[in-house]
Amino acid sequence: MPSLVELTAEIVSAHVGNSQMTSEEMLQEIQKVHAALKTLETGAAIAEAAPAAEQPKQLTLKQAFKKDAVVCMICGKSFTTLKRHLSMAHDLKPGQYRKQFNIPASMPLAAKSYSESRRQAAQERGLGDILAKAREKRSAAKKEATSKATGARKPKGKVPAKKD
Repeated sequence: MPSLVELTAEIVSAHVGNSQMTSEEMLQEIQKVHAALKTLETGAAIAEAAPAAEQPKQLTLKQAFKKDAVVCMICGKSFTTLKRHLSMAHDLKPGQYRKQFNIPASMPLAAKSYSESRRQAAQERGLGDILAKAREKRSAAKKEATSKATGARKPKGKVPAKKD
């Protein structure tokens, strides 16, 4: 049977593999997991609610969405983008998160500097022009298909009059 230290190491390494952590956060995680396993081993009950000091304070949108980072309003950790963190750590979709914290759909769940750097990279590679050309091509093909479909129904030229 593995020891508490081995179990703790396995659990924390799995958690670290799925989320970004600083060394300080990892150390705290190791301590929490070890204490919880020790409590389970002795048979004592684990406190369900975390102490108030450990829970993050309520953030405003301005505080959560900074230029270089986006702070998760659930756990208080900073990220470049929130989508993966929300799904991995909190099992939430971006729409659910937006609804829970009244975040407008127009506000991206990514740091402003990250969004800007991606936009610049796309412009440098000419993706805007490529997209515009593809849209024009698709629109022309659609118009052509529509005209062929309607043109087949309409007779061309004069229709001879029926003789009685």
